[in-house]
Amino acid sequence: MIALFAVTDAGRRAAAEVAPALDAQVHPLDELQRLWPRLDAAVFFLATGATVRLVAPLLADKQTDPGVVCVDEARRFAVAVTGGHEGGANALAERVGALLGAQPVITTASDATATTGIQDMAAALDAVVDGDAAAAGRALLDGAAVVENPLAFPLPPTPVPRHPAVRPGHRIVVTDRLEADVTRVVPRTLVLGIGSARGVAAAAVADTVRRIETEHGFDLRAVRAYASVDLKADEAGILAAIAPAELRTYPAQVLAGVAVPNPSEVVRAEVGTPSVAEAAALHAAAELGGGAPVELVVEKVKGENVTVAAARIRPRGRLAIIGLGPGAADLRVPRAEAELRRASVVVGLDQYVEQVRHLLRPGTEVRVSGLGDEEQRAADAVALATKGRAVALIGSGDAGVYAMASPALQQAGADIEVVGVPGVTASLAAAALLGAPLGHDHVLISLSDLHTPWPVIEKRIAAAAEADLVTCFYNPRSRDRHWQLGAALDAFRAYRPPSTPVGAVRQASRAGQRVWAAPLAEFDPTEVDMLTTVVVGSSATRMVAGRMVTPRGYRWS
Repeated sequence: MIALFAVTDAGRRAAAEVAPALDAQVHPLDELQRLWPRLDAAVFFLATGATVRLVAPLLADKQTDPGVVCVDEARRFAVAVTGGHEGGANALAERVGALLGAQPVITTASDATATTGIQDMAAALDAVVDGDAAAAGRALLDGAAVVENPLAFPLPPTPVPRHPAVRPGHRIVVTDRLEADVTRVVPRTLVLGIGSARGVAAAAVADTVRRIETEHGFDLRAVRAYASVDLKADEAGILAAIAPAELRTYPAQVLAGVAVPNPSEVVRAEVGTPSVAEAAALHAAAELGGGAPVELVVEKVKGENVTVAAARIRPRGRLAIIGLGPGAADLRVPRAEAELRRASVVVGLDQYVEQVRHLLRPGTEVRVSGLGDEEQRAADAVALATKGRAVALIGSGDAGVYAMASPALQQAGADIEVVGVPGVTASLAAAALLGAPLGHDHVLISLSDLHTPWPVIEKRIAAAAEADLVTCFYNPRSRDRHWQLGAALDAFRAYRPPSTPVGAVRQASRAGQRVWAAPLAEFDPTEVDMLTTVVVGSSATRMVAGRMVTPRGYRWS
């Protein structure tokens, strides 16, 4: 829950402006104390000093306090006051700033210097921090910490110790195991399988679960899920012991197909599977891991009428395939920027890398190449992810439209995690500048015959023309491919009125942008190059006040 607080007319206007986007409500100040325990964040449209005096008596713990953002009366700044990382105030200041056109003010050291902090690392891995997080964060910033990653998680770029000849003063270990005298980042890697007799006591289950930690050295905060056979879905003792977590259950015949080290014919005779705890842990881990390798790290531990086993979901490399949009920074989706900061390696065309280099964290490895190396870029990105790295593969527009997603995913196996980040593609950027040419059914066709033979492209052009589809042409014309667009337009002239609008946009949202349209009978292909997107209207497309519009087909009275 986000609450907005304002006392002046200007503050209330600003609060009302951001409220819908934040799914928030504006409240009077006298409700602050009552609402505080329920808040995820609060935005005050007040002076910073007044805001500090209001919230200071309510602050208790940085891990649980809501994030607080302050916006000045002139809407010039959105200041993250408290709870920058843990309370989400830094991210909220960015959001509020974007909504109001205000400058976000963030003083958290790792964010201000753009380096990866320990909380960033934990957030990237959905992990918790155990130990002195503040000291670890300072040591990271000072170059006096070393990050150990024994399980090879795909980490964001971490600061390198500045004095390698000197033993680092702080160890940060990314692990699901207990270890003393270090700061640990604990990812949720474990699935506990539980089997029991009917009527098992909750205390017996809880005691046996604790032995995973006390006898085998695994941190129970690393537990991601609990699992059992479906006959135990209503077992009160298990449900009480693991609450508030839920119990994932599976049919006995499913668990019977899981290979385990300690099968029991007695258990098979009773429940229909030779293993419950071990099989349930392994099966649920495989299901949750989505293709990641799993291993049984604790064979079944026997308690009083209960058995518990632990399986680990091993980390995979991570490949984020990111569309940067048409070029303008404000048309790049926020998730793209977040994923660029998450990556330890960025792979892309040299000109696209330059667009986003300022967004990368210090220590990010950059691999650039030139035009024509798309297949190799995709292969390099997949190979790096396969080695366990956190990789971002970037391209313009949307990565899935005539771009890098296809060649990368043709090579990517289940041994890597893939994240797709959509972007504003050329057809959408061009359409927005032309008007509304894509208001009804439409099709995208590339005129480049580098990957598709021209006779195949020709058939697709003819089909689109005959079907009366609005058609958007990518890669319409180059120095060596200068006649194809003219041939395509001739095909449309056989099915469209001469007055059919044809729109073109060159360098959409970039320097040198040009937007123009002409009737099909008069459109000149020689004005077009590879930086242009061409949109041919359907027979229903019209020019209205200088804009291309394709009606949606509704009947208006």
